[in-house]
Amino acid sequence: MTLAVTGATGFVGRALLDAAECGSASLRALARQPQAPREGVEWIAGDLADETALAKLVAGADAVVHIAGLTNSTDPSAFGPANVDGTARLIDAMKAARAKRLVFVSSLAAREPCLSAYGASKAEAEAIVEGSGLDWTIVRPPGVYGPRDVDYLEMFRSARFGFVPLPPRGASSIIHVADLARLLLALVDAPLALVRNRVFEPDDGREGGWSHAELAKAIGGAIGRRVWAPNLPRPLLDLAARADRLIRGSRARLTADRVGYMVHPNWVARSSKNVPEAVWRPSIDGEAGLRQTAEWYRREGWL
Repeated sequence: MTLAVTGATGFVGRALLDAAECGSASLRALARQPQAPREGVEWIAGDLADETALAKLVAGADAVVHIAGLTNSTDPSAFGPANVDGTARLIDAMKAARAKRLVFVSSLAAREPCLSAYGASKAEAEAIVEGSGLDWTIVRPPGVYGPRDVDYLEMFRSARFGFVPLPPRGASSIIHVADLARLLLALVDAPLALVRNRVFEPDDGREGGWSHAELAKAIGGAIGRRVWAPNLPRPLLDLAARADRLIRGSRARLTADRVGYMVHPNWVARSSKNVPEAVWRPSIDGEAGLRQTAEWYRREGWL
């Protein structure tokens, strides 16, 4: 089969390409920048604003996995063009090419669109997918971690000093990037009766997710440190976001928009939206995955 992928050069996309190496699918991947040749992958130059590139990407494709999107920005107005308009253009290209199967990577943030511009853009993109008439499946990953991740890296680096600042008390789910990549590929081949027009919220299999304090402790354990993990109030996080913007400018990791959904107390994947076990189940539990991630960070000189 021919599988078209957006976002293949990103964190999740690269994991998907790695996972696909063991399969028989021929991959066609969209990329903004020139890429080194990779066996089994045809690179298509362009982005989600390039209608010609999108047409080439999906022509003759048996399925499309749409991963590309903007996850963080100091400019909230940037999320709509990237996540909403880009998804609409991709769907238009699929319809023109008569490609029917779409696996769309959204976010748990779409559950609470009023909290952030990012979550609102993902919710709006989901609505476009649901009204597309395609054979769609929406995946809302929780916190995705693993080798090459730069978001959880901040917590690992902080834990080296025995201190991990946290948002107000709450809980969240996590998933290892390799497990998420396996899920996306599994959904492409899964019987449509099990996955068509479904929204899934996968995780690492830990019922009830992780409290913020439990996750901080596990990250500390992964690098061999006991950590102090205070819950910071919203005003202090807002102040930290402003400081990050002053220090790192447009490269700031902690943004005002991100604070908006960080302070929500419940980002736990819902059991009512589990992936059917006949299709996929997680294979990497959180503690083992965090240890593996810490080892990768050390090996690559990131810690």
